[in-house]
Amino acid sequence: DSVWLTGSGQKHSQLLKFTREGKFLQQFGKPGMNRGSADTSNLGQPANLTVDPVSNEVYVADGYGNRRVIVLDADTFAFKRMWGAYGNKPDDTPLGPFNPDAPPTQQFRLPHNIAISRDGFVYVADRPNNRIQVFRKDGIYVNEVFVSKRTLLQGAASGFALSTDPEQRWLYMIDGANHHVWILERQSLRIVARFGQQGLWGGALNV
Repeated sequence: DSVWLTGSGQKHSQLLKFTREGKFLQQFGKPGMNRGSADTSNLGQPANLTVDPVSNEVYVADGYGNRRVIVLDADTFAFKRMWGAYGNKPDDTPLGPFNPDAPPTQQFRLPHNIAISRDGFVYVADRPNNRIQVFRKDGIYVNEVFVSKRTLLQGAASGFALSTDPEQRWLYMIDGANHHVWILERQSLRIVARFGQQGLWGGALNV
């Protein structure tokens, strides 16, 4: 088991790996060296990551500076593959302000959270686009769901967690703009419920 460390600051373009005792093991990328979403040697203000123990790969939601998912070998840090929204080649062309009435953008605005289910699907929360997209591990697009699609501000898809039951039947999405937690049936992406409202008292959320 290892400890993985990265950050979303302006010059954070590296991924660090440590033992649980704090011994430095490895580094991918160098501070301040990000050259955009086509760069296979550096990150760009990554938002989150997950490690796939099956394939021994690390998946990074490389989102605050870049607009992609990037996959590395967890041992060697060799670049394996990357993709943007819908499995497209990542593209840093400015998307302009979010418009809920426009057709869905073909690139991520900010891939903010990432997880891999036990049955081998990769889930990515595209925060300002108010959506979660589903991929196969090779980056092939499978499906998407929009949640609270008209949300502006920082977007609704702040993050999520998969349920811990054997089938991981549920996906719990944190909506930081509207202060809700949405409950989705994971395989169908059907929204079944939500809970929470903004406040500082017991049972309220301020996320």
